[in-house]
Order: sequence, then C-alpha cells, then structure tokens
Amino acid sequence: MAHLGCHYCKDSLLGKKYIMKEDTQYCTKCYENLFANCCEGCSSPIGCNAKDLSYKDRHWHEQCFKCAICDRSLVEKAFAAKDDLLLCTECYANDYSSKCTTCKKTIMPGSRKMEYKGNSWHETCFLCHRCQQPIGTKSFIPKDTGYFCVPCFEKQFAYQCCACKKAITTGGVTYQDKPWHRECFLCIGCRKQLSGQRFTSRENYPYCLECFSNLYAKKCVGCTKPITSLAGAKYISFEERQWHSECFMCAQCSVSLVGRGFLTQRDNILCTDCGREK
Repeated sequence: MAHLGCHYCKDSLLGKKYIMKEDTQYCTKCYENLFANCCEGCSSPIGCNAKDLSYKDRHWHEQCFKCAICDRSLVEKAFAAKDDLLLCTECYANDYSSKCTTCKKTIMPGSRKMEYKGNSWHETCFLCHRCQQPIGTKSFIPKDTGYFCVPCFEKQFAYQCCACKKAITTGGVTYQDKPWHRECFLCIGCRKQLSGQRFTSRENYPYCLECFSNLYAKKCVGCTKPITSLAGAKYISFEERQWHSECFMCAQCSVSLVGRGFLTQRDNILCTDCGREK
C-alpha cells in the first residue's frame, strides 16, 4: 500500500484531514500556507475551515465582508463598489447615488434609471409631458423643458408631409410654403429625390433639370439636345431657332460664329468667307 503523505511536508495523512489540489494531497497547514487567499479585511489567510467570499479577484472572510462605512455585513445582501471600497446600498446611495430629477429622491444602486444630458430619473418618473406615461426605453423628443414620446410629439408639434400625410419629426423640405419629408420631395417626372439638388417648376410641379429640359426646353439646331439656362448653359437665338454656344458654327468649315458676322443659306448658317464662295 502506497504511503499517504502530504506532498509538501511529507507528513503522514493517515487519519487526518487533507485537501486535494490538482490530484495532489496536502495537509491543511501546508495547503493554507501555499494556496490560501489573503483576506482583504483583516489581511490574514482564509483557512480551509472558513468561507472564502470573492468579488473581482479579491477575497474576504465571511465575518470581514462588510460595508466600509457602516460596518454592516454584506453577506447575501446587495452592495455597490466605489473605487476599492464595498458599500451597502444605503451608504452608497447617501454618499454617491444620483437624485431623480422629478421626485428628488435617491436612485438606489441596482434600480433601473434613465439618464439624459446629465440628468437622472427613476424609470417610473421619466414620463411623457403630454400623456404622462413612462417613456422607458422608447424613443423620445425633447421640447422646451419637457420630454415627449414620439406619438405625442407628432400629434402636438410636428408638421405633416403634404405628400404622405405623415408627421415630419426630423429635417424636411419646404416648397411653396408646404412641408415635405426629404424622401417625399420628388421630381414629378422621374421620381428622383430633389432634396439638396437644383430643380425648377412648371405649373407648380417640381422637376429635376434633366426632366424639365427633356419635356420643355428648346432644342439646339446643331446637336438637337435640349437648351436650358438652368444649368448655366449659354445659347444663341436667331429667327426662332436656338443653338448651344459651342454648336453655333459654320455649316461648311465648322468655325465658331459666336461674336462674328454670318450669312444664311436656306436652313444653314455660314461664316462670311464660306458665304462669299457660294
């Protein structure tokens, strides 16, 4: 039969209490000297016969696990940590907890609370200014000195989009003194969003420049594409015909006629040199 002895001091363990650690046996004295945690309260080892209470890799005897201010036991009670100190909820609340903006009472550690711009509320005290229901974790909108749930804010303050008839809660566009959601303000032709884009109107309907040009702008005699001054294009007009500046050129030699004399020959325009040759 193998000798049953302490792995460290080699003393016999027959008939004695011992402790196994990683398949190795130790007498209680050696185990405490080698492995016992040191109590944060009294700085003594926490022996094999004592309860070892731990919190964030720190250890206490059961009788040492108490509030750093009032000395009451924290065993099986709620507690809070401040810096390196453990405090009962009452002491923590008195010294460190925030006060509810509405009821002015302390918000106890561990209780649900709402925070906004440096203010704190009990969850049950953070109410919609209009319907007086707790807002909780739902979205809300501040207005003046009150806070509103989204449905109440829309009913009381928000403009309604003239396109979809729903409330405009953020941003928006005003056109002809009417409010629109940005995503609802569209070109009447291609339905492209016009918010942030250059646009024009005809008969009170908004158009993007491309649609307006295609539908209503005069066409260049030279390239047949629309001419629009909305995009900053320059053009030449002669006898109810129009040309882009870059398209106004001699039909024969293609020299630009902008700012120069020219002649006409049936539907063509010619520079004076080409015209004389004819």
